[in-house]
Amino acid sequence: MKRCGWVTEDHQYEVYHDQEWGRPLYDDRKLFELLCLEGAQAGLSWLTVLKKREGYREAFDQFDPGLISQYNEEKIQELIQNEKIIRNKLKIRSVVTNARAYLEITQNGQSFSDYLWQFVDGLPIQNARSTLDDIPTQTERSQRMSRQLKKDGFKFVGPTICYAFMQASGMVNDHVKDCFCYEEIKNGRE
Repeated sequence: MKRCGWVTEDHQYEVYHDQEWGRPLYDDRKLFELLCLEGAQAGLSWLTVLKKREGYREAFDQFDPGLISQYNEEKIQELIQNEKIIRNKLKIRSVVTNARAYLEITQNGQSFSDYLWQFVDGLPIQNARSTLDDIPTQTERSQRMSRQLKKDGFKFVGPTICYAFMQASGMVNDHVKDCFCYEEIKNGRE
């Protein structure tokens, strides 16, 4: 079975690629989790974050923005000591900041999904990449997303992080054309 070239032979990575990456995601809380995890990945491999994902879910109350937004300094210090997550102070604090920004958006009646999917006009962009070298690290859309997220108070949401998020959440189909997932996703057979 042919997969995208970035997938290692690690079983967890294969399952993530085959069942999650690039498949359109519309659930508010799952999008929030993914955005925070993409921020945690900055400077590291995605596999590192993936292996700690369950630790993150446990540490951050299953990514419940309402609970996370209430974290105080004592809780943040506890998280900084938690070996099940990446113990970068700025990245940990960004999750709390992002939870508060998330609540600002959703308390005004807009779903987080609609807020994010607006950057691709509500529909996945179907790319046709032949090789990994054809895939950019950021696009004009990810730059716009990044600017808006920052304006709305989010942290660790640069244009490269935003593009990785757009790929992972299925806003763009960046599976290479000879990957078995490409046609499935392109034709909506998920």
